[in-house]
Amino acid sequence: MGYQVIASESIFEGKVFDVRRDQIELPDGRQSKLDLVVHPGAVALIPIDERGRVWFVRQYRHASGGELLELPAGTLESGETPEHCAARECREEIGMSPGGLEHLGGFYLAPGYSTEYLNVFLATDLRPDPSPRDTDEDIQVEKLTVSDLEELLETGGLQDAKSLAAIAMASGRIGRTSPQV
Repeated sequence: MGYQVIASESIFEGKVFDVRRDQIELPDGRQSKLDLVVHPGAVALIPIDERGRVWFVRQYRHASGGELLELPAGTLESGETPEHCAARECREEIGMSPGGLEHLGGFYLAPGYSTEYLNVFLATDLRPDPSPRDTDEDIQVEKLTVSDLEELLETGGLQDAKSLAAIAMASGRIGRTSPQV
């Protein structure tokens, strides 16, 4: 016998995610209650320009108590494919349209309490094509050389988990996709 959901109730419905409480039966027959953040999924992009620079965004993240440097990312809209979301977020966050999008894989951000699955894309052949940002976003775009990125990784200057994981997924690709500066 595996894990079985006995009951499920919605506790909170929010703008970006919901919270659900599940009562489950464990394989040994015991029961447990689990609270889950229910999220529609998201994407993260590793945009690399013709000079080999990786584009990041710096933005205020209230939960961290300050600004973080991150790869562009965003939440899937209802019925949206990860590929469409990646192209949309690239335009919204860095004002560029990717000529090439390569899906590198994905991962769960915090599977102990969240259903959020993040798809990672390498975005290349960038061309200007801005679209309006979300009204609650105040973003500064930063373009980093491979050596800048390596320094941030060595000094702990990059503290966003999705960015760290995405960069690890693309290791060997960053710096080889385009000529370095």
